[in-house]
Amino acid sequence: MSTYAVGDIQGCYKALKKLLKKVDFSPDKDKLWCVGDLVNRGSNSLETLRFLRDIDDSVSIVLGNHDLHFLAINEGCAPERTKDTLSKLLKSEDCDKLCDWLRKKPLVHLDCIDTKNGLEDFLMVHAGVAPTWSIKKTLKLAAEVELALQGKDYRKFLKNMYGDHPNRWHDKLQDQSRLRTITNYLTRVRFCDELGNLKLDIKGGLCSTPKGFKPWYEYEKISNKAMILFGHWAAIEGKTGKSRVHALDTGYVWGRELTLMRLEDYQRYSISK
Repeated sequence: MSTYAVGDIQGCYKALKKLLKKVDFSPDKDKLWCVGDLVNRGSNSLETLRFLRDIDDSVSIVLGNHDLHFLAINEGCAPERTKDTLSKLLKSEDCDKLCDWLRKKPLVHLDCIDTKNGLEDFLMVHAGVAPTWSIKKTLKLAAEVELALQGKDYRKFLKNMYGDHPNRWHDKLQDQSRLRTITNYLTRVRFCDELGNLKLDIKGGLCSTPKGFKPWYEYEKISNKAMILFGHWAAIEGKTGKSRVHALDTGYVWGRELTLMRLEDYQRYSISK
């Protein structure tokens, strides 16, 4: 049995199937971890969700910003954007069922894997974490958002999750501002400062680093306890310079590669556009 973690799929269903075939993936014996952004930008979001739902027992998923955006559109909580490629999915007869399935997925996944170096904890998140968050706190805060998303009043969260403020985590944050800030770290962060102030409007690579800011993984306090897996940031091309922080979004939807990593031995496999 092998455990594979795949980068942002973003509706590129055919590429996903091709990559899984390359490693001889079988849902009967293997596990697939998905770092979020399952949908949007690519042309086959519907097929992607149906496939992952059908092998649900063999898949661990964390939600990304595009997944949350899709849920918000379907619930009438946000408009479609010009660059969205979700029309086919939104018009499908099973869209509501797929949304119900997706809405129950977490924002953070933690598990222990028997690697070539012994037992190792892996924490998977779509974008990143705040500088002050421990594993325990990350899971606790993610659970607050998951509770809101899975509860009866989930549309209230979906309507209020958009926005860049507050731009820094504080334990005294409350209600929707608190949930929005947690969500922004887990699904949108790229750059922050040592205090955790977010710079969400910069989406380029390291050459675009704003003065006074660094990639979030330069400040995190988790990787000494667990390997971190994340996606979201295609512009860094899967490179962090850190042996215990693994970037898996290598920009297939932008004409580059779709990548997965076998967690047991950290081996990467990719296919090109």
